[in-house]
Amino acid sequence: MKDTDLDRDIALALRLADAAGAAIRPFFRSGLSADRKADASPVTLADRAAEEAMRAILAAEVPEDTVIGEEMGSTPGTSGRSWVLDPIDGTTGFLAGRPLFGTLIALVVEGFPVIGVIDQPISGERWVGAIGRPTTLNGHAVRTRACALLSDAALATTGPHYFDDHDGAHFMGLAARTDHKRMVMGGDCYNYAMLASGFLDIVCEAGLKLHDWAALVPVVEGAGGHMADWNGEPLHAGSDGHVIAVGDAARLEDVVEALACHH
Repeated sequence: MKDTDLDRDIALALRLADAAGAAIRPFFRSGLSADRKADASPVTLADRAAEEAMRAILAAEVPEDTVIGEEMGSTPGTSGRSWVLDPIDGTTGFLAGRPLFGTLIALVVEGFPVIGVIDQPISGERWVGAIGRPTTLNGHAVRTRACALLSDAALATTGPHYFDDHDGAHFMGLAARTDHKRMVMGGDCYNYAMLASGFLDIVCEAGLKLHDWAALVPVVEGAGGHMADWNGEPLHAGSDGHVIAVGDAARLEDVVEALACHH
């Protein structure tokens, strides 16, 4: 991808984040109620308004691109490019008045993310990652931190109840090998932003969909980290939703081994 094309697409992603944030902020801590989707997860007017705002911009500016959104499904395009949107990643936290959710925006080309944005519209924090470029937080480069030993690693996950019994046992096998007294629960996409900024070492989750993780990959990897599935393989549009992020890429093999060994 040419630098000029990448610059244009990043600028578009930032406009999407601006529009989503403007739609979300009036609803935060407003006593907003939620509906339940088919999988029993909550969805609010804020989720829908933010996705509608982003889709309107994409329809006007890049109608040839596919759009895949958490709330409104897929609108097919002809370009081979896909914009993947999660208007509020962490709706449960949003409903609880916790500013740890985020808007996720990714550009996926040939199945792999090339641009990712994690936008926290309440705190005003915005992480931007793009292939071949350093990740930035509000325009300033961020880096993951070194972690020499798995036993020193701070591990995060959204919550144990998101794992089934089988995956949960493997996750706890990993947790037992980390500095588990520093383990963080909750946070959704914000955990990956904190890993990219050097405050966490590992994030491990299962059951994620493309809109949950696509934006995270350029952010984490542009900051020096690495993302993979639980077998250590690169994430792509066909991945099964088992996701690992490591701040120090040298720990990936240790994490994969720890996940695999617990039976």
